[in-house]
Amino acid sequence: MLMELPIFMLACARIGAVNSVVFAGFSAESLEQRIIDCKPKIVITCNAVKRGTKVINLKDIVDSALSESSQNGFHVGLCLTYANESAMKREVTKWQKERDVWWQDVVPKYSTKCDVEWVDGEDPLFLLYTSGSTGKPKGVLHTTGGYVIYTAATFKYAFDYKPSDIFCYVSYGPLLNGATVVVYEGVPNYPDPGRCWDIVDKYKVTIFYTAPTLVRSLMRDDGLGVKVCAHIKFLFKLQYVTRYSRKSLRVLGSVGEPINPTAWRWFFNVLGDARCPISDTWWQTETGGFMITPLPGAWPQKPGSATFPFFGVQYPNSGKGDIASFVTSVIAYFCFRDKDGYHWLTGRVDNVSGHRIGTAEVESALVSHPKCAESAVGVEHEVKGQCIYAFVTPIEGVAYSEDLKKSLVLSVRTNAERKRDQDGTGSQ
Repeated sequence: MLMELPIFMLACARIGAVNSVVFAGFSAESLEQRIIDCKPKIVITCNAVKRGTKVINLKDIVDSALSESSQNGFHVGLCLTYANESAMKREVTKWQKERDVWWQDVVPKYSTKCDVEWVDGEDPLFLLYTSGSTGKPKGVLHTTGGYVIYTAATFKYAFDYKPSDIFCYVSYGPLLNGATVVVYEGVPNYPDPGRCWDIVDKYKVTIFYTAPTLVRSLMRDDGLGVKVCAHIKFLFKLQYVTRYSRKSLRVLGSVGEPINPTAWRWFFNVLGDARCPISDTWWQTETGGFMITPLPGAWPQKPGSATFPFFGVQYPNSGKGDIASFVTSVIAYFCFRDKDGYHWLTGRVDNVSGHRIGTAEVESALVSHPKCAESAVGVEHEVKGQCIYAFVTPIEGVAYSEDLKKSLVLSVRTNAERKRDQDGTGSQ
């Protein structure tokens, strides 16, 4: 998460070069798969990054991927490496003279001016890999005109963008609208769980966009205690959140997975002081922009619901079922619409002994338990396809016990039964 990453992405777009961004947390094998598939002329990386106190040697991962891809039939001739000396000094970075080049040695020598390479609207902009439903990761190619128009439009309306906004953090959508974007290196809970709110106050961030996993992590890190907001009781001592004003915030955003109601309420009532609407955005790598999302202030929100489809998006009128935005090579999600027409994404469609059960439903039931901070559900099973297997992180100070396990199982069962009784949509 260095500033040079969006600089590189935008530079590629300006000269008409196709790029593919790969998550730095992937293994060398995952990077090798993508290299062999898209056959790049150049790989750009940095020597290392810091995650908290831990140094991640990205160059070693890249070296391994390049070596393996060469052995499997494709050779990359150039590796451009940014020297991130706050994490690792240049002199201790492993180096191949015939292939590796330091960013700092070559990029500053070029002019700061560069003519635009005008391309056709259907020319490629970038390639992004998705896990799809089965098999190896699949490269999704986004074209210049279509992607730019849609991502700019969905950002503008889903976050009620204004020229004065400061956004934290994605690239194309905000920058196409002329927004100011905050980029920070490292992890959001180091040196302490108040880092995000320190950044918000320091840079007057107005739109904060993150994943439910981070929200639940920050909830957990705030420790035990009781806070009552809008008649909702939260089991958290707000020692990190309330240390900062957060008064600049006006819109919150959620992405990456369905946000469970408990996390939604904490996000809205505690972090946003019950005054910042939440844009719970649902989309896929294949779509490039939001498909289901609230418009801030346009209609009432329901904790955990992505509300309604974006402009021009239409899904079948059935009460519940699977939705997917492309015919092949995509992951389908289980979705239901309540009596008010609100859409609820309950996770990827997972076949559990013949039953369609959204993992988010089970995760939400688990984290609604007062002693559960985080959960992840679902594991492959050779007979059942997938079985319900939950990894649970208790809140700070709570130890594992058989009684806790029984209580968590009961919470899942009770929540499912209550949901089925209320609207007929609960899982079996």
